[in-house]
Amino acid sequence: MKLLLLSNSTNYKEPYLGWCMPLISEFLKNEKKNILFFPYAGVKVGGKNHPNSYDIYAERVSGIFDKFGIKVTSIHQKKCPIDAVNQADVIMVGGGNTFHLVHEIHAHELIEPVRRKVLEGAPFIGWSAGSNVACPTLRTTNDMPIIMPKYFQCFDFVPFQINPHYLDPYPEDINDIIRHGGETRQDRIEEFLAVNTQITVAGLREGTALWVENDKITLKGKRNLRVMRHEMDPFEIEPESVLDFRFNLR
Repeated sequence: MKLLLLSNSTNYKEPYLGWCMPLISEFLKNEKKNILFFPYAGVKVGGKNHPNSYDIYAERVSGIFDKFGIKVTSIHQKKCPIDAVNQADVIMVGGGNTFHLVHEIHAHELIEPVRRKVLEGAPFIGWSAGSNVACPTLRTTNDMPIIMPKYFQCFDFVPFQINPHYLDPYPEDINDIIRHGGETRQDRIEEFLAVNTQITVAGLREGTALWVENDKITLKGKRNLRVMRHEMDPFEIEPESVLDFRFNLR
């Protein structure tokens, strides 16, 4: 199994996919034949309403990958999505709204075909919502539930949950602290852990990624990973650390 799970596609004031394309290209190496892109999280890409936003999303992504000599096709343009998965060399899932993404994955009955393909060795790339669906469920997404999926279950490639775009408990600017009187991301994750006491949550900060090969994880990027568990103090993992699925150093 080979996964690249990115927190985000774009860093502030940087080009789209700017920070992560060199990492994606390194991850793919020679496996650049037939990359199948899932645009289902893109409900309103480019200001356009669903379903036309899928076309815009796919064109945006394929245009970037073309510059690296990598061909991308979109699953929404295929007559039979399951056949498209079976014929793909790489599965790639873009970010957006996780609830909508999971709704479409279940509607097209793609959980088992994608699981089988990836567990047989096809590389999987996801960013934001696309990383979330590599987990057992979508329940640590930050997104608004704009549509109800048939199930919350996702691809279950890793035995922990990811919280993409993880934000530290308090912003650096004291004025932002004064303006924001609601719960923090940490508060929300602690609520999740209180109900799901056996599950670990990985807070994936912007500009970072988990590079997974079988049961080995390497943290990529320049920022730490935050690991959270029920009734335990969160702890930090430094970039380029090599870990197992329990986030123990190897």
